[in-house]
Amino acid sequence: MVADPIAVVGIDCRFPGAGDKDAFWDVLVRGEHGISEVPAQRWDSADFHDEGGGAGRVNTRFAGFMSDPDTFDFEFFGISPREAAAMDPQQRMLLQASWRAVEDSGTDPTALAGSSTGVFVGMMSSEWATLHMSDYAGLTAHRGSGNGYCMAANRISYHLDLRGPSTAVDTACSSSLVATHLACTAIRAGDCDSAIVAGVNLLLTPALSIFYTQAGLSAPDGRCKPYSGDAVGIGRGEGVGVVVLRRLSDALADKQPIYAVIEGSAVNQDGRSNGITAPSRWSQEHVLTAAYAKAGITPGDLTFVEGHGTGTTLGDMIEIKALGAVHAGAERKQPLLLGSVKGNIGHAEGAAGIAGLIKACLALDKRVLPPTLHADSESPQLKLAENGIRLARGPVRLPRGTVRGAVSSFGLGGTNAHVVLASAPAVRRPVESGGVGVLTVSANTVAGLQRNIAAVAETVDSAPADRLGQLCHTSNLVKSSLRQRIAIAVTSPEQVRGELRRLLRDADAVAERSKRPTGKPRVAFLFTGQGSQYAGMGRALHEHCPPFRARLAEADAALRPHLGCSITEVALHGAGHDGLDVGETALTQPALFALQYALATALGDLGLRPDAVLGHSVGEFAAACAAGVLALDEAAALVAARGALMQALPRDGAMIAVQAGEERVSALLADEPLVSIAAVNGPDSTVVSGAAEPARRVAAALAAEGVKTTELVVSHAFHSPLMAPAAAGFAEAAGPLPVRASAVAFASTVHGRFVEGAELDAAYWSAQVTAPVRFTAAMAALLDRAPTHLVEIGPRGVLVGMAARAGLTGGAKRLVPVPGDTATGAEFAATLAALYTDGLNPSWAALYTEGQRTPRRLPGYVFADAERFWASAATVRGTVASVVTKEQPGMPEVGQPQPAAQAPALSGDVRPEVRAVLAVVAEIGDYDPADLAPEAKLHEDLGFDSIMVMQLSDRLTEVLRLPEPIPVTELLPRVTTVGDLLAFAGEVLGEQERNR
Repeated sequence: MVADPIAVVGIDCRFPGAGDKDAFWDVLVRGEHGISEVPAQRWDSADFHDEGGGAGRVNTRFAGFMSDPDTFDFEFFGISPREAAAMDPQQRMLLQASWRAVEDSGTDPTALAGSSTGVFVGMMSSEWATLHMSDYAGLTAHRGSGNGYCMAANRISYHLDLRGPSTAVDTACSSSLVATHLACTAIRAGDCDSAIVAGVNLLLTPALSIFYTQAGLSAPDGRCKPYSGDAVGIGRGEGVGVVVLRRLSDALADKQPIYAVIEGSAVNQDGRSNGITAPSRWSQEHVLTAAYAKAGITPGDLTFVEGHGTGTTLGDMIEIKALGAVHAGAERKQPLLLGSVKGNIGHAEGAAGIAGLIKACLALDKRVLPPTLHADSESPQLKLAENGIRLARGPVRLPRGTVRGAVSSFGLGGTNAHVVLASAPAVRRPVESGGVGVLTVSANTVAGLQRNIAAVAETVDSAPADRLGQLCHTSNLVKSSLRQRIAIAVTSPEQVRGELRRLLRDADAVAERSKRPTGKPRVAFLFTGQGSQYAGMGRALHEHCPPFRARLAEADAALRPHLGCSITEVALHGAGHDGLDVGETALTQPALFALQYALATALGDLGLRPDAVLGHSVGEFAAACAAGVLALDEAAALVAARGALMQALPRDGAMIAVQAGEERVSALLADEPLVSIAAVNGPDSTVVSGAAEPARRVAAALAAEGVKTTELVVSHAFHSPLMAPAAAGFAEAAGPLPVRASAVAFASTVHGRFVEGAELDAAYWSAQVTAPVRFTAAMAALLDRAPTHLVEIGPRGVLVGMAARAGLTGGAKRLVPVPGDTATGAEFAATLAALYTDGLNPSWAALYTEGQRTPRRLPGYVFADAERFWASAATVRGTVASVVTKEQPGMPEVGQPQPAAQAPALSGDVRPEVRAVLAVVAEIGDYDPADLAPEAKLHEDLGFDSIMVMQLSDRLTEVLRLPEPIPVTELLPRVTTVGDLLAFAGEVLGEQERNR
């Protein structure tokens, strides 16, 4: 039965000489290696080196060592320094590489939380456990949880909150390729929809080097020379590699970039062969043919094999015989190409299979098979040509069309794995340029933000201009969920590159822009009234913003039966019908409504829904739609009728803005029945409206008192007694309206307070025609809801400025998505960017066209590398905090971090017992007390797990001198942050004193 294809969608790795997958590819394609002398940090090679490889000695000083495997961004994962120091470094390496590999797949790792994603880790040794678990005096709970193959997989599942299978595999050298096979099987069986597959190996002791030497397998120069006449044995290597797997159909549906496709795989065992450590040719043959059968291919379909290729005489010979038995007679145009990554990085043992798999995936993706080191001295004994095989001596360009390769990995104890790969299917996806987007970068700290801005900037600099929208979309998918955030509204490559360069030069700007209040934004929409209209309003947004364009079309369709023309044409170009244009009330009001409806619902499509709404005059209709009180067709009919009724009235009125309060103006209106207050826009901002002559008399009287007045350019005296005939006709039009509850708080500018949906009936809309607009009172009521952001929903910024002048913003940020006739569309994106930075998590996809919603690969998260945790000590903040508990000749010192001795510095009059509580937190987590801010969360920020919470409970009992321990069940619900804990300690002490 042919297996379902599995896509490799994400990769990350660190190997000798290569800090990431791009550097790894450079090492491969350039034919370089990462073999070096044993670093002093590992073990003193002089104590164990003996060229003859005598008892207890090794015959080489060389192997493939990674650079800086001890660095770990413990804060990023919410792990305390004490726990980080107690963890197997392999677990730390896996955490960071897994995060980056998931990002590489075009997925935000936090988005996997709660999913059935599986984790499969291959590893064959834990020298950390050898060093630490036998140190009984120094054994701690965290050393226990930091040990074990299972925990290597389980820790990834825990930190990413994954609910699928989570297992570690040890089949010696084939561990990580067997893990790949198991992951594919689990996906096909439905146990998980995607899988993180990893292999890891770290050389902390010379133990296996001694074993290889004593077994006659170790190369004196520490180098693997696969299939070479110069091969004399194994050279060890280390590293970590992670791939992300998904069903091919799912990956294609989500437009994920695909490195390669796993078409089939097989695993078997040598059984009772000619020795438990000796390979079996027959089993290797069988695993190859089984994998090809599951993939539905013949041996002749393969272009290359990434072999096991350790460089041992027996191992290479048996592998070639097995390959030849299967491939020599196959129909093919060219010999089977063969290589092995072990020439570049050494034999990475538990990570060897994943290293070969990653090499093969990159080769298929880039259509180049890298050279195999030492191929120039091909071993004549292997008779490669007779077996239909040719070593890849230099970079080989792979042919067009579907190309297939395979990867072999054979375990020391006889467990074999073979995986068949094919190049990714060719998919033509259109690339669309133009439009606006938002580039996002997030991190757990401001310093992390600066590192990651630099990495993203490098990618943006080198990207083609037409990929900018795709990069923005990808950054929203992958780089947007962490606490510290930067967002840039993007209109052109030059603009975003310039902004990124500015941020890289100005660290203070990054810190300032990434500041945000705690919690989610509380947003109020302010819907602008008549007078803000102009020909061309919304034109740029219509051109650049797909959701606005779609929602404006909805409003157009709803209004067309009532208007007999396209309101889109009216808004964008000013022209209507029957000689009317956007300046005529019959079209002005529908045009404003259409733009406001489109703007509010487009923001809603992007995940921004208001907590409260306020509309100024005709703006209340779109506000009612946003609140769920009016349906679009109902509001469209009302607005069209309202505009037509007002248009039909005589043009014999006037409206005058007065810089005086309502009370002062009202005193002059008692003798003018045809003039009334039309709007109260601030403490000293009032509008009067009515018949022209008496209105001007009122204005003249006020001017004589030194009050500034300005006659407005209007077609009619709105919100005045002259509107009474329109109100009467409008009552009939609004009569059949259903009454609905408001889904969003509605601040009425008729009543100057919040109203329920039932109050927004036909009588309300009829009264609204003549009633004054009580903007000041409505804004004051709105401020009781403490909005963090005021967003103007209209063709220009009117109400936010009016509110600011009236002192009615309450410190809320003011955002204007369409700032007037100079709008470019970028302001809409900038509104989203500002709200995102302040805690909103938009539904970004709607911002982009279909052609832009294709993920592109961005650089993986750049973790902090200043903090170091090694097997022999924890080096934190530049100082080694360790105590030697056990020494062996030539072995690393085994240490444990010491509690921080420095008393925490607290300001103010703080009781000694409370100071002691803070010192306990620092001691348990091995933190610098200066880092313990009151808002720091014990679990998420400081890594306080159940073990540490129990320790905290015990220590609190001691320092607070309690008669009995505080139950953890009582402590956990009440204590979230350091500040909570200190307050809790104060309460406990106070209660003790009261009870004395």
